[in-house]
Amino acid sequence: MSSSVNPLLEAIEASPDGPEVCAIFDFDGTIISGYSAIAFIREQLRRGDLSVRDFLELASAMTNFGLGNLGFSGMMAVTTQFMRGIEEQAYVELGEELFTKQIARLVYPESRALIDAHLAKGHTVGIISSATPYQVEPAARDLGIENVLCTQLEVEGGVFTGSVVRPTCFGQGKVDAAEVLADSVGANLDDGFFYSDSTDDQLLLEHVGNPVALNPSDKLRAVARDNNWPTASFGSRGRPTMGQFVRSIAATVSLVPTFAAGLPIYALTGSRREATNFSINLFAETASALINLDLRVNGEENLWKERPAVFIFNHQSKADVVIGAKLLRRDMAGVGKQEIKKMPVIGKVLEMGGVVMIDRKNASSAIEAMKPLVDAMRNEGKSVALAPEGTRTVSPNLAPFKKGAFHLAIQAGVPIVPVVIRNAGDVAPKGDFVFRPATVEVDVLPPVDTSAWSADTLDDHIREVRNMFLRTLGQPEEKAPVAKKAKTKTATKTRKKPATKAKATAKTPAKSPSKAKTKAKATTKAKRRPAAKARPKTAAKARPKARPKSAGS
Repeated sequence: MSSSVNPLLEAIEASPDGPEVCAIFDFDGTIISGYSAIAFIREQLRRGDLSVRDFLELASAMTNFGLGNLGFSGMMAVTTQFMRGIEEQAYVELGEELFTKQIARLVYPESRALIDAHLAKGHTVGIISSATPYQVEPAARDLGIENVLCTQLEVEGGVFTGSVVRPTCFGQGKVDAAEVLADSVGANLDDGFFYSDSTDDQLLLEHVGNPVALNPSDKLRAVARDNNWPTASFGSRGRPTMGQFVRSIAATVSLVPTFAAGLPIYALTGSRREATNFSINLFAETASALINLDLRVNGEENLWKERPAVFIFNHQSKADVVIGAKLLRRDMAGVGKQEIKKMPVIGKVLEMGGVVMIDRKNASSAIEAMKPLVDAMRNEGKSVALAPEGTRTVSPNLAPFKKGAFHLAIQAGVPIVPVVIRNAGDVAPKGDFVFRPATVEVDVLPPVDTSAWSADTLDDHIREVRNMFLRTLGQPEEKAPVAKKAKTKTATKTRKKPATKAKATAKTPAKSPSKAKTKAKATTKAKRRPAAKARPKTAAKARPKARPKSAGS
């Protein structure tokens, strides 16, 4: 994480606590690297839902806007006309899909840290963006931001009309939206923060007490310098350098020569175990040096208190392989997805190193494949490393745990050691090939005894262990399920009354949402609720869902 974020974090820490302080973020270029609209447009082109003629007209409008020949509202009018007749739900689903596959990995770790710092102070955190809710809301939910004020598209009967709600959330529209948000919590923007990358937001930057130029354009950098505004630029996302690309290739393929280097050890000692231990250590040091990875480990003594054990870790990044090797060092067996087995050379090397490949889609097959791991722990004293989430997450937010690692610990009669990796996504988020230099913080928690566990109580134990991760990560804990009340015998025998005419006709179509009439409504659905939520769906059936033709801006 860039050191340039530290002064900004210190300024947040020095600010007053409480919701009366607003912390507002622009989205594109500020929270994420690049522009979310590009991901939407690229997807439409890939699917063939945007014609060449439509794309050329859209590109022309965006170019004219960039040159200053067309206003933002005019550009949005061109963009939204292609969406006429498309179901809004199609765009809600597309936004969620694109966030998971493309946009999540563009979130700057430093911006996430700033947002978390404001939330920790109890500030009212919001995103005010000229983009549409379909681009912004999935990211806002992942970041824990409730207040989203965006440019709204007109929807009637659950489908887009092809018009944009005016005024749009741009320029003065952003200032108006910020005032609505501040009024809703009794805040004064003189005490507020606003983070942006562009002079498009200069009006709002000048309107708040704490303006910050984040990843600023050259124009905004000059304005910030003239006004003595804090600035910070992050290199943790976006286009990698050639050096980072070359180092990433070298770190990835280093697995092969480092394991080959263990062959002389095997030849001299006849011990495959010692050869593998040598190779694991060599790989850990080589790959870490190539990546420029630094580990800060709390509770390192817990790695060695009880072995063999099942080490479980939260899985954010392909860098977790390097982190795991650097932490665990020796006498390890592992589990990998079946697809790895098909990788040339690397798949064979990992198999030789004791990694068991399983089919995650076939539970019975996976259980059968993991039997050798039980034998390795019982008979050879080896430990096993597993990611109970099953796959990499797109953010530090912890996913639900699968049961395999916990069954394995019970069968082998060994403890579970939780390894909480805080920020491996800084090195390489899911979907990125390139490794970036970073300091990763890891908490190794004390071993958890599993000797009294049974299949009947396994769900409770998994929840307890998962809550250890959640507490360490500062995320909300998982609550125990509420026991369902059994139906009484009397209630079971009660006859159902025939439906009345009123009930039979109760499901009448809801009225379509009306067009906003004030500046406040242009940026938020209601003054008392600044977050721009999805428009209410009508009860009437919309026509069959069509794929969206064009992305919002």
